[in-house]
Amino acid sequence: MISVVIPALNEERGISDTVKNIATVLTTANLIPFEIIVVDDGSTDATGRLASEAGAKVLRHPHNVGYGRSLKKGIEAASHDMIAICDADSTYPASAIPDLVHLYQDGFDMAVGERHGPHYRQSALKMPLRALLRFLVEWTAGRRIPDINSGLRVFGRTTAMEYFPHLCDTFSFTTSMTLAYMMTRRFVTYHKIDYFERSGSSKVRLFRDSLKTLQYIVEAIVYYNPLKIFLLTSLICIAVAVVMMLVSLSFSIVTGIMLSIGIAMVSVIMLGIGMLAVLLKQIMDKA
Repeated sequence: MISVVIPALNEERGISDTVKNIATVLTTANLIPFEIIVVDDGSTDATGRLASEAGAKVLRHPHNVGYGRSLKKGIEAASHDMIAICDADSTYPASAIPDLVHLYQDGFDMAVGERHGPHYRQSALKMPLRALLRFLVEWTAGRRIPDINSGLRVFGRTTAMEYFPHLCDTFSFTTSMTLAYMMTRRFVTYHKIDYFERSGSSKVRLFRDSLKTLQYIVEAIVYYNPLKIFLLTSLICIAVAVVMMLVSLSFSIVTGIMLSIGIAMVSVIMLGIGMLAVLLKQIMDKA
């Protein structure tokens, strides 16, 4: 029926409760048979042993290789085609999995938990970064995306594995997955869930992982719809050129006028490069 994949790195404080709660929820919802796969991503504590004792199937990495890589390994090893992924730190409610399963069974290619609550927007620094990443993904996908990187979602194993070569091996796995599904016209829906305070310490490094996420988003945009990124760059250049031209004319700054003309020409060049990228993608797709 369903395989639940949990990536874990030094999560001995919460892994047992996470596995047992998921098993209880699946049993109560009659989502049987099920399996819970914990991918121990090079933990230096008792995460693997405790997960096994709680009833999970444990896969081990000899050292840490990343959140996304762990999910890929667990998905590949799964016995069932319906997959749920969940974090090991007790932040996601296991009780929401049956609701996501019902949405998936209704015909959606992926059902995602949309996080809410004070622990989701706890950092003033995270909010602008999330807003930037969300804007880029929504601009590219052409639709509203409530939560681009939620770690609780249900989808099909066979479909997801088609995207593995283009999905990130680190914390950007879920972001790149969201974008990949939407850019290839898959049906994705969201279900509101509570987001709780995590047990243990966070493994996310805000600045480093945000840069990596931005990198993978740009790579995905260039791969799936290259015109979008070049069009956005062109529009930004035009806006800068217009503002600079108005300011330069107001204060009679000749250098500023020439520079604004140059930036406007760059915007035209960027748009042309975008058109060439689209043509190249069409040729590659046809081949």
